[in-house]
Amino acid sequence: MIYDIIGGFVNRTLVGLQGPQELILEKVVQLGIYKTKSEAIRSAVNEMGKEHKLFKDAQALEDELVARKMIQIDAEIKQGKRKVLSEKEVKKQYGFE
Repeated sequence: MIYDIIGGFVNRTLVGLQGPQELILEKVVQLGIYKTKSEAIRSAVNEMGKEHKLFKDAQALEDELVARKMIQIDAEIKQGKRKVLSEKEVKKQYGFE
């Protein structure tokens, strides 16, 4: 996992490719269709989601992501990994008083 800038952990997936899939990735990068292999893979995964209609629409996908993030943040608060500030503490910390 990698720590992101807003204080949460981001899941990483390692994929090993060889043969035709690796060749295709090399070609789409060489041709400038995608800047990186990672970008090409992300695009393919997004297209797979659309093809199989895994979410009703973009809003449903966003709702799922938000719900998962909220569950993660709640767990981090309960584990003491994340501090919750009161409105007064936030104002003081960021100079709004």
